[in-house]
Amino acid sequence: MVDEESFRTPYVANETVHPWRRFVAIGDSFTEGIGDPDPAVPDGHRGWADRVAEELGRQVDGFAYANLAVRGKLIAQIVADQIEPAVALRPDLITICAGGNDVIRPGTDPDAIADQFEDAVARLASTGAAIVVFTGIDTGFTPVFRRFRGKVAIYNENIRAIAERHDCIVADQWALKTVQDSRFFDDDRLHFNALGHHEVARMVLRSLNVPNDLQPMQPAPRPARTWRAARAEDLGWAREHLVPWVLRRLRHQSSGDLIAAKRPEPGPILNSENAKRDAE
Repeated sequence: MVDEESFRTPYVANETVHPWRRFVAIGDSFTEGIGDPDPAVPDGHRGWADRVAEELGRQVDGFAYANLAVRGKLIAQIVADQIEPAVALRPDLITICAGGNDVIRPGTDPDAIADQFEDAVARLASTGAAIVVFTGIDTGFTPVFRRFRGKVAIYNENIRAIAERHDCIVADQWALKTVQDSRFFDDDRLHFNALGHHEVARMVLRSLNVPNDLQPMQPAPRPARTWRAARAEDLGWAREHLVPWVLRRLRHQSSGDLIAAKRPEPGPILNSENAKRDAE
Protein backbone atom coordinates (compact mmCIF):
# COMPACT_ATOMS: atom_id res chain seq x y z
CA MET A 1 0.00 0.00 0.00
CA VAL A 2 1.36 3.44 -0.96
CA ASP A 3 1.99 5.82 1.93
CA GLU A 4 0.37 9.07 0.79
CA GLU A 5 2.13 11.04 3.53
CA SER A 6 5.47 10.38 1.84
CA PHE A 7 4.32 12.32 -1.25
CA ARG A 8 3.07 15.40 0.62
CA THR A 9 5.18 18.52 0.90
CA PRO A 10 5.81 19.22 4.60
CA TYR A 11 4.15 22.37 5.93
CA VAL A 12 6.66 25.20 6.35
CA ALA A 13 5.52 28.44 7.97
CA ASN A 14 6.31 31.70 6.20
CA GLU A 15 9.46 33.24 7.66
CA THR A 16 8.53 36.82 6.74
CA VAL A 17 6.07 39.05 8.60
CA HIS A 18 2.50 38.74 7.34
CA PRO A 19 1.30 41.64 5.13
CA TRP A 20 -2.10 42.40 6.73
CA ARG A 21 -2.99 45.43 8.79
CA ARG A 22 -6.80 45.42 8.85
CA PHE A 23 -8.82 42.22 9.33
CA VAL A 24 -12.62 42.03 9.11
CA ALA A 25 -14.53 38.84 9.98
CA ILE A 26 -17.99 38.18 8.49
CA GLY A 27 -20.47 35.44 9.37
CA ASP A 28 -22.74 33.91 11.99
CA SER A 29 -22.31 32.32 15.43
CA PHE A 30 -19.24 30.37 14.34
CA THR A 31 -17.35 33.59 13.63
CA GLU A 32 -18.91 35.52 16.51
CA GLY A 33 -17.38 32.94 18.84
CA ILE A 34 -20.47 31.37 20.42
CA GLY A 35 -19.51 28.42 22.63
CA ASP A 36 -16.26 30.05 23.74
CA PRO A 37 -17.31 32.32 26.64
CA ASP A 38 -14.86 34.93 27.88
CA PRO A 39 -16.05 37.90 29.98
CA ALA A 40 -12.90 39.87 29.08
CA VAL A 41 -13.88 40.35 25.42
CA PRO A 42 -16.71 42.27 23.69
CA ASP A 43 -20.09 40.49 24.00
CA GLY A 44 -18.51 37.83 26.23
CA HIS A 45 -17.52 35.43 23.45
CA ARG A 46 -13.96 35.00 22.20
CA GLY A 47 -13.87 32.43 19.37
CA TRP A 48 -11.43 31.52 16.63
CA ALA A 49 -11.53 34.93 14.90
CA ASP A 50 -10.43 36.78 18.06
CA ARG A 51 -7.68 34.20 18.53
CA VAL A 52 -6.46 34.66 14.96
CA ALA A 53 -6.57 38.46 15.33
CA GLU A 54 -4.55 38.23 18.54
CA GLU A 55 -1.80 36.32 16.74
CA LEU A 56 -1.81 38.60 13.69
CA GLY A 57 -1.81 41.72 15.88
CA ARG A 58 1.08 40.46 17.93
CA GLN A 59 3.30 40.37 14.84
CA VAL A 60 2.77 43.82 13.31
CA ASP A 61 2.25 47.38 14.54
CA GLY A 62 -1.00 49.20 13.83
CA PHE A 63 -3.04 46.04 13.30
CA ALA A 64 -6.83 46.51 13.53
CA TYR A 65 -9.64 43.96 13.72
CA ALA A 66 -13.42 44.15 13.30
CA ASN A 67 -15.94 41.33 13.70
CA LEU A 68 -19.36 41.87 12.10
CA ALA A 69 -20.66 38.32 12.66
CA VAL A 70 -23.99 37.79 14.42
CA ARG A 71 -25.31 34.47 15.66
CA GLY A 72 -28.22 32.75 13.90
CA LYS A 73 -27.95 34.68 10.64
CA LEU A 74 -28.83 33.09 7.31
CA ILE A 75 -26.74 33.81 4.26
CA ALA A 76 -29.20 36.35 2.83
CA GLN A 77 -29.04 38.30 6.08
CA ILE A 78 -25.25 38.18 6.14
CA VAL A 79 -25.11 39.45 2.56
CA ALA A 80 -27.61 42.22 3.29
CA ASP A 81 -26.19 43.35 6.63
CA GLN A 82 -22.45 42.66 6.61
CA ILE A 83 -20.93 42.77 3.12
CA GLU A 84 -21.13 46.49 2.36
CA PRO A 85 -20.23 47.51 5.95
CA ALA A 86 -17.20 45.23 5.66
CA VAL A 87 -16.16 46.80 2.35
CA ALA A 88 -16.55 50.27 3.88
CA LEU A 89 -13.98 49.38 6.56
CA ARG A 90 -11.34 48.94 3.79
CA PRO A 91 -9.81 45.69 5.07
CA ASP A 92 -6.87 43.94 3.46
CA LEU A 93 -7.89 40.58 5.01
CA ILE A 94 -11.46 39.26 5.14
CA THR A 95 -12.82 35.98 6.45
CA ILE A 96 -16.31 34.90 5.48
CA CYS A 97 -18.13 31.82 6.68
CA ALA A 98 -21.80 31.81 5.73
CA GLY A 99 -24.50 29.39 4.64
CA GLY A 100 -24.13 26.81 7.39
CA ASN A 101 -27.43 27.76 9.02
CA ASP A 102 -29.10 27.48 5.62
CA VAL A 103 -27.59 24.09 4.75
CA ILE A 104 -28.84 22.38 7.93
CA ARG A 105 -32.40 23.56 7.32
CA PRO A 106 -34.57 20.83 5.77
CA GLY A 107 -35.47 21.38 2.13
CA THR A 108 -32.76 23.89 1.29
CA ASP A 109 -30.63 23.64 -1.86
CA PRO A 110 -26.85 23.81 -1.32
CA ASP A 111 -26.34 24.97 -4.91
CA ALA A 112 -28.73 27.91 -4.46
CA ILE A 113 -27.04 28.81 -1.17
CA ALA A 114 -23.68 28.73 -2.92
CA ASP A 115 -24.95 31.16 -5.58
CA GLN A 116 -25.67 33.70 -2.85
CA PHE A 117 -22.28 33.02 -1.29
CA GLU A 118 -20.50 33.64 -4.59
CA ASP A 119 -22.25 36.98 -5.04
CA ALA A 120 -20.88 38.02 -1.65
CA VAL A 121 -17.38 36.75 -2.41
CA ALA A 122 -17.32 38.52 -5.77
CA ARG A 123 -18.16 41.82 -4.09
CA LEU A 124 -15.49 41.30 -1.43
CA ALA A 125 -12.90 40.23 -4.03
CA SER A 126 -13.42 43.48 -5.90
CA THR A 127 -11.73 45.29 -2.99
CA GLY A 128 -8.42 43.52 -3.59
CA ALA A 129 -8.37 42.13 -0.03
CA ALA A 130 -7.20 38.61 0.70
CA ILE A 131 -10.28 36.49 1.36
CA VAL A 132 -10.54 33.35 3.48
CA VAL A 133 -13.55 31.07 2.96
CA PHE A 134 -14.48 28.01 5.02
CA THR A 135 -15.73 24.56 4.19
CA GLY A 136 -18.22 23.03 6.61
CA ILE A 137 -17.24 20.41 9.14
CA ASP A 138 -17.76 16.72 8.36
CA THR A 139 -20.86 15.96 10.43
CA GLY A 140 -20.58 12.19 10.02
CA PHE A 141 -19.37 11.77 13.60
CA THR A 142 -22.52 13.21 15.21
CA PRO A 143 -25.88 11.39 15.14
CA VAL A 144 -27.83 14.67 15.31
CA PHE A 145 -26.40 16.26 12.15
CA ARG A 146 -25.19 13.16 10.28
CA ARG A 147 -28.16 13.28 7.92
CA PHE A 148 -26.96 16.65 6.58
CA ARG A 149 -23.53 15.27 5.68
CA GLY A 150 -24.30 14.94 1.97
CA LYS A 151 -25.61 18.50 1.72
CA VAL A 152 -22.57 19.84 3.56
CA ALA A 153 -20.27 17.93 1.18
CA ILE A 154 -22.04 19.39 -1.88
CA TYR A 155 -21.85 22.88 -0.41
CA ASN A 156 -18.16 22.38 0.31
CA GLU A 157 -17.44 21.49 -3.30
CA ASN A 158 -19.21 24.68 -4.34
CA ILE A 159 -17.12 26.65 -1.82
CA ARG A 160 -13.89 25.21 -3.23
CA ALA A 161 -14.95 26.06 -6.79
CA ILE A 162 -15.86 29.61 -5.75
CA ALA A 163 -12.51 29.97 -4.02
CA GLU A 164 -10.76 28.86 -7.21
CA ARG A 165 -12.66 31.35 -9.35
CA HIS A 166 -12.03 34.30 -7.02
CA ASP A 167 -8.54 33.42 -5.79
CA CYS A 168 -9.59 32.86 -2.18
CA ILE A 169 -7.80 30.99 0.59
CA VAL A 170 -9.69 27.90 1.80
CA ALA A 171 -9.81 27.12 5.50
CA ASP A 172 -10.79 23.47 5.30
CA GLN A 173 -12.87 22.43 8.30
CA TRP A 174 -13.93 19.23 6.55
CA ALA A 175 -10.31 18.06 6.68
CA LEU A 176 -9.85 19.14 10.30
CA LYS A 177 -10.33 15.67 11.77
CA THR A 178 -9.18 16.72 15.24
CA VAL A 179 -12.45 18.52 16.00
CA GLN A 180 -14.68 15.69 14.81
CA ASP A 181 -15.11 14.75 18.45
CA SER A 182 -17.91 15.77 20.83
CA ARG A 183 -15.34 16.97 23.35
CA PHE A 184 -14.56 19.93 21.07
CA PHE A 185 -18.19 21.10 21.14
CA ASP A 186 -20.30 23.13 23.53
CA ASP A 187 -23.16 21.56 25.48
CA ASP A 188 -25.57 22.50 22.66
CA ARG A 189 -23.68 20.08 20.35
CA LEU A 190 -23.81 22.69 17.58
CA HIS A 191 -21.11 25.23 18.43
CA PHE A 192 -17.45 24.67 19.14
CA ASN A 193 -16.27 25.14 22.71
CA ALA A 194 -12.94 26.81 23.60
CA LEU A 195 -11.01 23.73 22.48
CA GLY A 196 -12.74 23.70 19.10
CA HIS A 197 -12.32 27.42 18.48
CA HIS A 198 -8.65 27.13 19.41
CA GLU A 199 -8.10 24.33 16.86
CA VAL A 200 -9.94 26.29 14.16
CA ALA A 201 -7.72 29.31 14.89
CA ARG A 202 -4.63 27.13 14.45
CA MET A 203 -6.02 25.83 11.16
CA VAL A 204 -6.78 29.35 9.86
CA LEU A 205 -3.29 30.55 10.72
CA ARG A 206 -1.86 27.55 8.87
CA SER A 207 -4.05 28.41 5.87
CA LEU A 208 -2.65 31.96 5.96
CA ASN A 209 0.87 30.53 6.31
CA VAL A 210 1.42 32.63 9.45
CA PRO A 211 3.79 31.22 12.08
CA ASN A 212 2.39 31.23 15.61
CA ASP A 213 2.85 29.79 19.06
CA LEU A 214 -0.58 28.19 19.45
CA GLN A 215 -0.19 24.62 20.63
CA PRO A 216 -2.72 21.75 20.37
CA MET A 217 -5.09 21.55 23.33
CA GLN A 218 -5.98 18.11 24.63
CA PRO A 219 -9.57 17.44 25.72
CA ALA A 220 -10.29 15.71 29.00
CA PRO A 221 -10.80 11.93 28.85
CA ARG A 222 -14.35 10.83 28.22
CA PRO A 223 -16.16 10.06 31.48
CA ALA A 224 -17.52 6.56 31.95
CA ARG A 225 -21.30 6.57 31.55
CA THR A 226 -24.00 3.95 31.72
CA TRP A 227 -26.48 3.59 28.89
CA ARG A 228 -29.17 5.06 31.14
CA ALA A 229 -27.04 8.09 32.02
CA ALA A 230 -26.26 8.73 28.34
CA ARG A 231 -29.95 8.61 27.39
CA ALA A 232 -30.82 10.96 30.24
CA GLU A 233 -28.18 13.37 28.96
CA ASP A 234 -29.65 13.14 25.45
CA LEU A 235 -33.13 13.96 26.77
CA GLY A 236 -31.78 16.90 28.73
CA TRP A 237 -29.99 18.20 25.63
CA ALA A 238 -33.12 17.86 23.50
CA ARG A 239 -35.21 19.74 26.05
CA GLU A 240 -32.68 22.53 26.62
CA HIS A 241 -31.25 23.01 23.13
CA LEU A 242 -32.98 21.08 20.34
CA VAL A 243 -36.62 21.98 21.08
CA PRO A 244 -35.92 25.74 21.39
CA TRP A 245 -33.92 25.60 18.13
CA VAL A 246 -36.79 23.90 16.29
CA LEU A 247 -39.34 26.34 17.74
CA ARG A 248 -37.30 29.31 16.55
CA ARG A 249 -37.22 27.82 13.05
CA LEU A 250 -41.01 27.36 13.06
CA ARG A 251 -41.55 30.90 14.31
CA HIS A 252 -39.02 32.35 11.84
CA GLN A 253 -37.02 33.69 14.76
CA SER A 254 -33.26 33.87 15.18
CA SER A 255 -30.99 33.74 18.19
CA GLY A 256 -29.37 36.83 16.68
CA ASP A 257 -32.50 38.97 16.70
CA LEU A 258 -31.67 42.28 18.42
CA ILE A 259 -27.96 41.29 18.64
CA ALA A 260 -25.41 43.74 17.24
CA ALA A 261 -21.94 42.98 15.91
CA LYS A 262 -19.44 42.74 18.77
CA ARG A 263 -16.65 44.66 17.01
CA PRO A 264 -18.28 46.89 14.35
CA GLU A 265 -15.21 49.12 13.98
CA PRO A 266 -11.60 48.08 13.40
CA GLY A 267 -9.38 48.40 16.44
CA PRO A 268 -6.46 46.80 18.23
CA ILE A 269 -7.05 43.54 20.04
CA LEU A 270 -5.30 42.43 23.20
CA ASN A 271 -4.41 38.86 23.98
CA SER A 272 -7.34 37.55 26.05
CA GLU A 273 -5.12 36.58 28.98
CA ASN A 274 -3.52 40.04 29.02
CA ALA A 275 -6.96 41.65 28.90
CA LYS A 276 -8.05 39.64 31.92
CA ARG A 277 -4.98 40.74 33.86
CA ASP A 278 -5.56 44.39 32.93
CA ALA A 279 -9.15 44.16 34.18
CA GLU A 280 -8.11 42.79 37.58
